[in-house]
Amino acid sequence: MTTATEQQHLAGPLSAAVANLCTRLQPQVSARTAAGFREVLRRLSAPLQVAVAGRIKSGKSTLVNALIGRRVAPTDVGECTRLVTRFQYGTVDRVELVFDDGRKQVLPFDATGMIPNDLDVNFDEVSHLEAYLTNAVLRDLTVIDTPGLGSLDDASVKRTEQLLGAAKHRKPDEDGDKDADQPDELDQTSRNAVAGAEAVLYVVTQGVRADDQQALAAFTAATASREAGPVNAIAVLNKADTITPESVTGSDGDVWKAASLLAEKQAQTLKPRVADVIPVIGLLAESAESGGFTSADADALRQLSTLDDATWETMLMSADIFTTWECDVPAGTRSRLLEKLDLYGIRVAVDALRADPELTAGSLRRTLLGASGLAGVRARLDAVFRARADGIKAAAALASVTALAHASGDPGERQRVHDAIEVLLAKPEAHQLRLLEALTLVTSGAVAMPEDLAEEVLRVGSSADIGEQLGMKGRPHKELSAYALERAGWWRSFASFGATPAQSRVAHVVHRAYFLIWQQLREQAG
Repeated sequence: MTTATEQQHLAGPLSAAVANLCTRLQPQVSARTAAGFREVLRRLSAPLQVAVAGRIKSGKSTLVNALIGRRVAPTDVGECTRLVTRFQYGTVDRVELVFDDGRKQVLPFDATGMIPNDLDVNFDEVSHLEAYLTNAVLRDLTVIDTPGLGSLDDASVKRTEQLLGAAKHRKPDEDGDKDADQPDELDQTSRNAVAGAEAVLYVVTQGVRADDQQALAAFTAATASREAGPVNAIAVLNKADTITPESVTGSDGDVWKAASLLAEKQAQTLKPRVADVIPVIGLLAESAESGGFTSADADALRQLSTLDDATWETMLMSADIFTTWECDVPAGTRSRLLEKLDLYGIRVAVDALRADPELTAGSLRRTLLGASGLAGVRARLDAVFRARADGIKAAAALASVTALAHASGDPGERQRVHDAIEVLLAKPEAHQLRLLEALTLVTSGAVAMPEDLAEEVLRVGSSADIGEQLGMKGRPHKELSAYALERAGWWRSFASFGATPAQSRVAHVVHRAYFLIWQQLREQAG
C-alpha cells in the first residue's frame, strides 16, 4: 500500500488506485520491472509535470516567468537556455546544476535574482537544472522549461530524456526503504517507458508553419516517445501584439481580435495534437506579473500620457522613433519601457492613463496584466490540466506500467499486469480513465470516426467544465441537462446499431460520460 505521506500528495482517487495497483504488483514482477514501478509511484505522488515546449525564440522562458510570477528563467540565448530546467516547489529558494553522473552543484542567483545564463562548468557533462522556489503556484504544478525545438541537438535530446525518464537523479530519500536486491537504476528501455511530461504547454507564434506538427512530434521523441495528445496538451499563440490586424480577415483593425481569430485557425491546424490555442502577450504578462513593472515606469508612462496626440501617434509608429523622438522623458527610460512592455503595452498603459489620470501604479499594472491574456492561459491550464490532474496522472502512470510490463519480455508478467489494469478499469470510478483512453484512440486515428463525432469526443473528454463538455457554456441548467440526456441516448443507439466494433467501444464510453454528466446536473438541481 502507499504510505500516508504519498496519499496526501496524490492528485486524487484515480492516482491512488493506480498507486495501489503498482504496490500490489511489485512482488509479482521482476526486480527490473519493480524498479520501474517505484519510479511510477514517485511520479504519481509528485505534482503534475507540465513541459513548456516550442520553437527557439518563441518566448517559452518569458511565459514560464509569467506563469510562475517571478523573473527567474533566463530569456536571452545562452547556455542555460539549452538546458531543461525544472521549476518546483521548495521551502528555500535554490538552483542545483545536475550532472550526468548524478553530482549536484548549487548555483547562486545572479544580481537580478535570475538563474545565471552562462555556466562556469564543462557544459557537456551537465544533465539539467533543478530550481526550487517558495512559490504557491508550484505546489501542485511542476513547470519544465525545455530547449527550443527548432535547435534541439543530440545533447539536448539526451538531457531531456535523462531528466524526464532517468531514475538515477532521484533523491535518496524519495523511495523510502528499498530492497537491497532491487536495482536503483532503470535500463534504457525501462527509462523510456516511464519518461515524458504528463502535460504539454506548446508555444507558437504568428509565423506558425505546417511543420509545427513535426515540432510537436519532436517534443514527443525528445521525451522518450510518450504520445502527446489533446488529453494533456494545449498551445498558446505568443507575441499576439505583433500580429498585423490587416492580415487577418474579420479583425476590424483590432490586434486582440486578430490574435483570437488566428488562434482559432491555428487550433484547427494543430488539432488533434492540442486541445486549444490561446493568445497571449508573454512579455507584457512577465513584466506585469513578476515585479518587472515599477512605480518609476508608471511615472514615465504618466508623463508620456500628457503629450499631444500628433506627437504621441508619431512616436508609436516604430520602436526607433519611440526611443529617438524629442521628448521630456529620457531616451533611456523609454528604451526600458520598450524592453518591458513593447509598443503595444505602452499604448495600452497610456490609453488607460488618459482615460483616468488618477490611476495608481498598482491599478496600471493590473490593466497591463489584463491586456496580456495571461488570465486566459491560466484558466485553460486550470480547466484542461489542474481540474483533470488526477485522470491525467493516472492515465500516464497506467501507460508507463503497461510499457514496463511489455519491456520485460516475460509473457506471464505482461498478462498479470494486463489483468490487474482491466480489473481497475472495470470499476465505475475509473470511467474518467476510459474516457481518456477513448479520446486518445479517436484523436490518434486508431479508431476512425466521422469528423463531427471525433470533434464531439474531443470536446467531452478535454475539459472538466460541464458547459464546455456539452459545447453549451453559459446556457441554462435545464437546457444542459436535457441535451446531456439526449446525447447519451444517441451514443447508446450508435453503439448498438450504427458503429463498427471499434467505434462501438468508444461510443459506449461516450454514452456513459453523457449519462454521468446528466446525473451530476440532476443532483445539482435537486
